[in-house]
Amino acid sequence: MRKVFQEELAQVGEQLVEISKLVSEAFEKATTAFEGADIDLAEDVIAADARIDFLQNSLDERAIDILALQGPVASDLRMIVGSLRMSASLERMGDLARHLAQLARLRYPANVIPQPLQETFKNFAKYDLEIAEKLTVLLETRDLEVARDILKANTAVNDLHLSIFKSIARSDWTESAATTVDVALASRYFERFADHGVSVAQKVTYLVTGAWHPTSIEHS
Repeated sequence: MRKVFQEELAQVGEQLVEISKLVSEAFEKATTAFEGADIDLAEDVIAADARIDFLQNSLDERAIDILALQGPVASDLRMIVGSLRMSASLERMGDLARHLAQLARLRYPANVIPQPLQETFKNFAKYDLEIAEKLTVLLETRDLEVARDILKANTAVNDLHLSIFKSIARSDWTESAATTVDVALASRYFERFADHGVSVAQKVTYLVTGAWHPTSIEHS
């Protein structure tokens, strides 16, 4: 019975990794569509989000079944509850990739972001993609050094997010109201994507150390 239980736990972990890989792929495609006004790629991202949603629901159902039927304790219980919370964050990251693709589709054939801010958003994409890719590594290895790398990338994303709001608040900002809203929304999507990545990293840290603290990644 214990062997079956451990196999079920392993399958939950494998599903988290699978979702993480799909999120990373979705985000990479979404940012490419976003930067290049590629409507076909944007449509691919939007359609593929259903697969992430399906896998999240499947994982959650499996985890709830384990809770109901196996009565896990201690670290096993932490693993199951943590997996439920991580799957929710990963699913939300997939939604944010979809939102970027939807913005690209909405403004096609124009680019969403005006030229002066395009480099900033390329940096957003670079750091967020780093977070997405490192999340998969973290879920596979539970290497807390990877978790610390995610935290560093998130700091860079936060700085970029702040710079965007400073830019659109400047007296020499002359873009239309629609463009201003697009820029603010897009910046928020990138920032929230990174925040959810940090949330997953913190939960993995909790599984490894048994301690929950917002800065535990830094001090572990």
